[in-house]
Amino acid sequence: MDIRPLTPDYAVSPQIEPGDLAAVKAAGYTCVIDNRPDGEIPPHLHTAEMRRAAEALGLTFVANPVIGGMLTLDNVTAQRAAIKSATGPVFAYCASGNRSSIVWALALAGTRPVDDLVGLPARHGYQLDHLRPQIEALAQNGG
Repeated sequence: MDIRPLTPDYAVSPQIEPGDLAAVKAAGYTCVIDNRPDGEIPPHLHTAEMRRAAEALGLTFVANPVIGGMLTLDNVTAQRAAIKSATGPVFAYCASGNRSSIVWALALAGTRPVDDLVGLPARHGYQLDHLRPQIEALAQNGG
């Protein structure tokens, strides 16, 4: 497992296994967001299995599947809601961490400088500079 903190309160990761969730909890995360659609992964990593394992450890689990190349405003709204309602740091995962970074940047548009929303993920290799216009537009429209 490769936890990549974008901020002290939000980290992303490539796909995890149910057995990784104990380490996620031990690292201080209280909420897990699954940004990976079930259609991309084997059954033992599907949402229901991951939810069961996370909730057994007392973690909040949110399913917000982001289909590659088909991110929706509903995904952004769901990610924002999950982040806002979290009782502690949030851990989000997808195939590589990229979609979890993108939906985070869009969800926080207007709450942080665009340079942060693009620059913080870049420290981990996620190039979001092409999203500047969308982040700025969301910020101007109140998110």
